[in-house]
Amino acid sequence: MLEAIALPLVRFALSEDVGTGDITTLNAVRSGVNARAAILARAAGIIAGVEVAGMTFHEAEPALKFRPLVRDGDAVQPGVAVAQVVGEVGGILKAERTALNFLQRLSGVATLTRRFVQLIEGTGAVILDTRKTTPGLRFLEKYAVKVGGGENHRLALWDMYLVKDNHIRAAGGLREAIDRISRTRQAELLLEVEIESLDQLEQALRPEVDRILVDNRPVRDVRMVIEKVDAWCQAHPPDSPRMPAGATRWPQIEVSGGITLETARRYAEAGADFLSVGALTHSAPALDLSLEIEEVG
Repeated sequence: MLEAIALPLVRFALSEDVGTGDITTLNAVRSGVNARAAILARAAGIIAGVEVAGMTFHEAEPALKFRPLVRDGDAVQPGVAVAQVVGEVGGILKAERTALNFLQRLSGVATLTRRFVQLIEGTGAVILDTRKTTPGLRFLEKYAVKVGGGENHRLALWDMYLVKDNHIRAAGGLREAIDRISRTRQAELLLEVEIESLDQLEQALRPEVDRILVDNRPVRDVRMVIEKVDAWCQAHPPDSPRMPAGATRWPQIEVSGGITLETARRYAEAGADFLSVGALTHSAPALDLSLEIEEVG
């Protein structure tokens, strides 16, 4: 699955970087020179995208031998070798930047995700990503979130109902939006609704709603919503076929909106089931990695 998604992206990325050829290497290095190179970590982090990096070197030069030295999900420290590449220098240098771009980007996402996951450990809350992804890289970035220990929210617009503020305005109200979805609903898909007030919360507390989204609200408001949802659940024992084993409430509570490393623990301890963090994919800094030629000839 990963190869099917990543390979076209690798080919496109190489085409935009290589173009008509690597004129520096072609003119500075004689042909037929072989080398051994290593990809090294320059900072501590979580590695993601090793297989994608390998695909990149193979696409640039099929004769290159790519040897992973760590696996996706492994934590590395500065100086650790992530992978080794052996073969013709021209092929190594042709693929170097593109391979590092993928590896650094995905490892950065995994590293930031792991930090959030570790911060809320023991609370029972789950870190989710969002659709705030780099165009064209969504699948890979969401893969990196899972490598880092987070979970994926919906992949796209087609795999979950999510009624947000603009849907509510366009439909003429939250109740109206839920009613319309219910008439044509695909039963296996989750239905989540965003609320902006206690009145909307009352409208959202219906058996067909699976998740309630509380966006850009302080921790005290989240606690109030959770108390009201839990009271409703006690009065209306859930029997949804979509309710997973081990769920403590239904509908579940998702919190979003500017959640940071400084605030995540407080929201999790308030009792939220999910924290969705757009920064995992739209603001994760790339992990510092480099490729160094270790031996020539």
